[in-house]
Amino acid sequence: MKKVFLSSAALLLSGSLAWAQDYQISRSIALGGTGAWDYLKADSDSRRLYVSHSSEVVVLDLDTQKEVGRMNGFGFIHGIVIVKTLGIGFLSDGQKNQVVIFDPSTLAIKGRIETLANPNSMAYDQATGLLFVGHKPSRSMTVIRASSGKIEANIKLDGIPEFPVSDGNGNIYVNIDDKSEIVRIDAGSLTVKARWPLNPCQGPSGLAVDQQKRRLFAACNNKLMAVVNADSGKLITTLPIGDGPDAAGFDPEAKLAFSSNGDGSLTVIAERAKDKYEVVQDLHTEQGARTMTLDVKTHAIYLSAAKLGPPPAPSAQNPTPPKHPTAVAGTFHVIVVTPAHGR
Repeated sequence: MKKVFLSSAALLLSGSLAWAQDYQISRSIALGGTGAWDYLKADSDSRRLYVSHSSEVVVLDLDTQKEVGRMNGFGFIHGIVIVKTLGIGFLSDGQKNQVVIFDPSTLAIKGRIETLANPNSMAYDQATGLLFVGHKPSRSMTVIRASSGKIEANIKLDGIPEFPVSDGNGNIYVNIDDKSEIVRIDAGSLTVKARWPLNPCQGPSGLAVDQQKRRLFAACNNKLMAVVNADSGKLITTLPIGDGPDAAGFDPEAKLAFSSNGDGSLTVIAERAKDKYEVVQDLHTEQGARTMTLDVKTHAIYLSAAKLGPPPAPSAQNPTPPKHPTAVAGTFHVIVVTPAHGR
């Protein structure tokens, strides 16, 4: 690696440089089991990592990285949300068309909310106390009062929602996959206030937000990440990322954005100056490791992965199976990525 010498002024301009020199895979946590997976959720305050894996959720201690429990008996779990102020958590069970309420301290199931088909991605808005749940089949979002579990509304989006995020101030931003745009929802009035095209970024999936600088980071299927002004919707720039992204993340202290990609790469992006962004690393991970979560306390990134086998063969029960690879039984694990050099 070449040595880099920077003036103090340059370091002040780009505080992320001290973090961005190198990320590395520090370990792999074997979890076993069978089936596919979706979201992970790091609860940095309570030091818990929630990992969706088909019909169960595996819960790990973020400090010891040891398993502390499992929640099972579901159809297929997608999203995971923890609401610290209420002491409750939510899971979206896409197969059973339910949002499941649980107690994070005991992992006990406290209730189930019947929703439209395939509840998937979720985001909680602290300003209004509302949970927003995306549905791909109906191209809409169910809005749930987190404190009561009552459904408040269903918002039509006219497109396939992916990866909603909250800015903490009453705005929900949602990628619309099939229309290559971001929708801004007013969480107070429960109305769509803006639709922002992402061209040339196509097929957005992962979305992350820099709440302080009011920037959105959308990871798109044509190997681009779009950086968008969260107030005006202006496209600031696009940057190259790996192929097949699913999740995006933003580290508010390190000032770095991330895209986890199905081709087996983790793209790291830093802001070099005001609205000047640069890819600083493409870390090789594992093929299929396209979902991620960030522990903001330790700056570690967690990605779900498994050894991948060939697509399932057609059968009488399923004559047209999906063409994507299948996870080999017993190989499911979590990859831990950490900064090689701290501040």
